Amino acid sequence: MDISDTKAKEGIKSGIEEDVVEPLMYKVLLHNDDYTTMDFVVDILMSVFNKSADRAVEIMLNVHHKGIGLCGIYICEVAETKVKNVHVIARENGFPLKCSMEKD
Repeated sequence: MDISDTKAKEGIKSGIEEDVVEPLMYKVLLHNDDYTTMDFVVDILMSVFNKSADRAVEIMLNVHHKGIGLCGIYICEVAETKVKNVHVIARENGFPLKCSMEKD
């Protein structure tokens, strides 16, 4: 092995050692209102966020009693999609349910 082979291997090795940057995570939140039914909120939590019936009821009660409930924590694109899906489904069913996202 000559000097150029050694330098080539070192160059390859150092090129691989890059820092992996984790994506930013976002909380998806449901907000209480006076019109959206509790059953509809539970249905949203089960269909959009894949929550079990028991977990969906627990989150719905947080929304009802505390004014807000955490649905999950996702990367930005997934969080945006879930917020949009909640709004579309809610509007199609005549409910003003608000869903938002914020950095974790």
